[in-house]
Amino acid sequence: MFIHSLSRCLRTSSNSCLSIEIKRALSNGSFVRQLFEQTTSTYTYIIGDEKSRNALIIDPVITTVARDVQIIKQLGLHLRYAINTHVHADHITGSGRLKTLIPECRSVISKSSGAKADIYIENGDEIVIGDKNQGLILECRSTPGHTNGCMSFVWHKGSSVFTGDCLLIRGCGRTDFQKGSADTLYTSIHQHIFTLPDHFTVYPGHDYTGQTTSTVGEEKRHNTRLTKSRQDFTQFMKELKLSYPLQIDKAVPANMICGVLPES
Repeated sequence: MFIHSLSRCLRTSSNSCLSIEIKRALSNGSFVRQLFEQTTSTYTYIIGDEKSRNALIIDPVITTVARDVQIIKQLGLHLRYAINTHVHADHITGSGRLKTLIPECRSVISKSSGAKADIYIENGDEIVIGDKNQGLILECRSTPGHTNGCMSFVWHKGSSVFTGDCLLIRGCGRTDFQKGSADTLYTSIHQHIFTLPDHFTVYPGHDYTGQTTSTVGEEKRHNTRLTKSRQDFTQFMKELKLSYPLQIDKAVPANMICGVLPES
């Protein structure tokens, strides 16, 4: 179930890969499996509640759906939600294909993204799998800046935050397309991620140097971009000379409709 602040109602709308690691939150019997897609250096996360066997997936990639489904079946999990942190520009989401293979799975994305999904979320919403008191709860935090619809997900009992492309390990997402804003990104990270306890594990959406996780405290101390002043950060982001994303012209239109395109 989804718990929404202010008692709001749900808003609904009518292959190269590596398995990296598994971490367990022994306090509540839940776990996160971190998976890697090599072509775009994308991390996908499967998070499960061991008691109910319910699970969700964050940022699935269409080319690795077969791998993800196999792991879900091997672990005896019931996939309830396929969540995207934002409308990706570097790969097509696997949400649509997952829904075809697992009909009970529902797609989730932020309302401000403008993309199609079964369920839309906003800042302060909670995603719950398992028992409300003992199951797994993710707090949804709006963290725009990389795109206008970015969300990060805080797992308080697991002392973790899934940051998508907002905060990366010793870096951050680019801000030069999809209504990005360096000033907005600076605010999002400092107000909604760096205010978490220092020991919280940071699970990023990508890594290009072989790292898997970080912590909030590490990034506050060692992220050379985010330790700059706001003015210096926005100037630094403005001066980045980044290449045009190879898949953006195909990925963004596909991801606006949950990764499902009509047959050509």
